[in-house]
Amino acid sequence: TADSMARSVCPYCAVGCGQRVFVKDGQVSQIEGDPDSPISRGRLCPKGSASKSLVTSPLRQTTVRYRRPYSTQWEDLELDTALDMIADRMLAAREQTWEDVDTQGRPLNRTLGFSSLGGATLDNEENYLIKKLFTAMGALQIENQARI
Repeated sequence: TADSMARSVCPYCAVGCGQRVFVKDGQVSQIEGDPDSPISRGRLCPKGSASKSLVTSPLRQTTVRYRRPYSTQWEDLELDTALDMIADRMLAAREQTWEDVDTQGRPLNRTLGFSSLGGATLDNEENYLIKKLFTAMGALQIENQARI
């Protein structure tokens, strides 16, 4: 009885089981294993089977939370504000730590001011884009913990 169905990947571990997410009246109504997935062939572990509660829980955090330096209180931020803060800090770190050449004049064109650690639930396309972004910004430490 769903209005639509979207294919997704289970958010829990690095296996990448396929899920079908059913939506009714703009709300997730059911999540189940995707039988067309070559990885899981419709099967989900107990966590994957319960992922509807992850998405629909009233306890789920849906806002950006920020704790300023030395503060003991959290505050809500607008998403655009948080993204601007992240971009400003990355650009500042890049500016402060950029290395054009080494001591012998050999080109480096790098920064050690930030790094990237990807997660197991990112798909190949997301990992590709993250790798390209951080490489283009001059980062060297680009890693992903998914080692299956």
